Amino acid sequence: MSDRQTSFPGIDPGKAAARGRCPRCGEGRLFHGFLKLRPACDNCGLDYGFADSGDGPAAFVILFVSVIVVGLALWLEVTVSPPFWVHLILWLPLTVLLALPAMRIMKGALIGLQYRNRASEGRLER
Repeated sequence: MSDRQTSFPGIDPGKAAARGRCPRCGEGRLFHGFLKLRPACDNCGLDYGFADSGDGPAAFVILFVSVIVVGLALWLEVTVSPPFWVHLILWLPLTVLLALPAMRIMKGALIGLQYRNRASEGRLER
């Protein structure tokens, strides 16, 4: 039985990893720092070598955050028509405040889904 075949009972790998926890046991930490993965779970020993979220988290965060920020900026521009500096003061910090936590959550969720679905690199059969 490989490391990735079973999760502990009652653990949803996607939810556990989105909270920054091990997708198998739900207890150990997934991240070392803000977005860097640990080499393995400090609780159950799961090797995180399988985890490669690539650019997926960034793409999803860009899509979600841009809909919110651009929608609000357009609404403000149409209703109030403030000077450009008001847009800078409002939307740059809001973009950062929305994107940073969402990036960590999305990266964890995608790694948890990778674990649950046993996703790996594509290989050609010979």
